Formats: sequence, structure tokens, C-alpha cells
Amino acid sequence: MIRLFHVSDVHFGAEDPAAIAWFDRCVAAEAPDAVVMTGDLTMRATRGEFQRGGDWLRSLGVPVTLEVGNHDIPYYWDPFRRLFSPYQRYAAVEKMIERELDLPGVTIVPLKTTARAQWRWNWSKGRVSAGSLRRALAMIDEVPDGNVILVAAHHPLIDGGAKGTAKTRGGDAALDALAKAGAHAVLSGHVHDPFDLPIERSGRTIRMIGAGTLSKRTRYTPPAFNEIRVEGGAIQTIVRRMEG
Repeated sequence: MIRLFHVSDVHFGAEDPAAIAWFDRCVAAEAPDAVVMTGDLTMRATRGEFQRGGDWLRSLGVPVTLEVGNHDIPYYWDPFRRLFSPYQRYAAVEKMIERELDLPGVTIVPLKTTARAQWRWNWSKGRVSAGSLRRALAMIDEVPDGNVILVAAHHPLIDGGAKGTAKTRGGDAALDALAKAGAHAVLSGHVHDPFDLPIERSGRTIRMIGAGTLSKRTRYTPPAFNEIRVEGGAIQTIVRRMEG
């Protein structure tokens, strides 16, 4: 059995120290095979926040793959950096970003859903570009036969799993293409509430699995992360909520 801890939206700069300490204890005690972090590691994409976030992820002592969230790109008040050098501050986490993980029987494929600019007012919402989808599909094409394929993204590709919305442009078509390619689930964050939603596409079921948050910016559930168990081709999601 492969056990993954799926965590998201820690928002260093607005993190919850008690929730992070709780997560650390769970990792130390249970030693998951990997941690999948689906974006918004930082609150304002500052160099200091990335340094603290990177130090934290490395301290876990297990393989980590990290997606970029909308808060991990400089915001509107720094338009030059956002448009022309949005990734300049990633040095502390660079080796973990969109890292493809191959575990026994499980492959984790990254899918970028953030954009520097969009033709709409709210740039925090998701977007799947043709290039991002093409890269993910190419990785899926190389996956060994029989592996469970988990796609890691920041934004849910379609809305419906939680009360929060992502309104991801290109997400519906991407979900269809990923299902046809053989992906079993898409892991995401952004909405700060956990969910596990089966979607029927092209005669197959692909699951959208969302993680909660370890920040102070909770919405409808307390701080939480997902434990994902993969065994015999079956996927089980266990929502782990912090008590108190």
C-alpha cells in the first residue's frame, strides 16, 4: 500500500502554527511515502515566506512535490515582477516544484493551473493552458501500464466539490482529456475545504480530490489534510481534521 499526505494552502505569512505542528507530528509518526503539496505555500510570494515554506517541507524528511498556487505569484501591487519575473523568488523550493514522483504502482503528474495574467478581473482563478495540458498528457503517456495516475494541480478543474469556486478556464476540457488519457484522480487545493468527487467522463470515473488548509484562513472546516491510500489499484481518501 502507498500512503500519501495531500496538503494544501499553508499560506506561510498567514499559517496556523498549531496546525503545522500537528501535521509535522503526523508525518513523523506515520512516515507517509510522499507529501503532495497542491499550492499556496505562501501568502504574498515573498522571499522570506518561500524560505520558511521550503525549510518546512524539507524538514518533513519524505519526498515532496509542490504545485504553484495563485498566492505563490507576486500580486497586482507588484505588476512588473508578476508579469516578467514571477518565479524569481522560488529558489528555496525550486527543486520541489512540479516534481514528478514515481512510487511503486503510483505516478504523480503535475499540472499547472496558475497564470500571470488573464482576460478577466480575478486572476486568482484557475487556467489550464494548452501547453500545461500537453505536458501533463505527455507525462501520462510515459507512465508504466497498471500504475495509478494522480494529477496534482492547485485549482479544482471544475467546481462542485466544495462551496468555494475556482472557475478554472479550460478545466472542463482538461478533465475530459486527462480521463481519456487514463488519469485516476486530480488532487487540488485553493478552496480550503476537503472533498472527494467522482466524475464520469468518456465511460470512465475520474475523481477530483481537494485538500483543506493548514492556515488561519479556514472556511467551512477546521485545519485539515488528506491521507490518500492506494492499494490494488483502488484509491481511498481519508480527511484528517485537526481537533480543537
